[in-house]
Amino acid sequence: MDITYTKVEDYFVPNLVLSENVKDFRIGKYGRLRLKYLKENKKAEYIILNMNGELKKHLMEVDKLAKERVEFLIKQQAERQNVDEKLKEKDQLKWVGMMNNIKNSAEEIVINELIFDEKVGENYGEK
Repeated sequence: MDITYTKVEDYFVPNLVLSENVKDFRIGKYGRLRLKYLKENKKAEYIILNMNGELKKHLMEVDKLAKERVEFLIKQQAERQNVDEKLKEKDQLKWVGMMNNIKNSAEEIVINELIFDEKVGENYGEK
């Protein structure tokens, strides 16, 4: 990675520019969880990703994958347990309770698979 510099008075300032897909992306819940996990439990990996400029990209990918996986698992489990619009019309409290249980279990699965997995980079095309 070549870095160019611009001289400003007596100092050389690096010309650093974020790529377009990274500029507007905000790291969501799962990306923040992954960041916290890396900082607290995988300091070497965190430092390497940060120094190589790949940390934000890694967090974005984990966040995106986690969101997609949670949505998929929620949809799959709702279909398996017959939690649909008919149940929602018939018994709203039961529907809400079942959907909350489904969402919580889906998030628990995804957090264990993607956030706390030591091999998440290897599993999803990194490293």
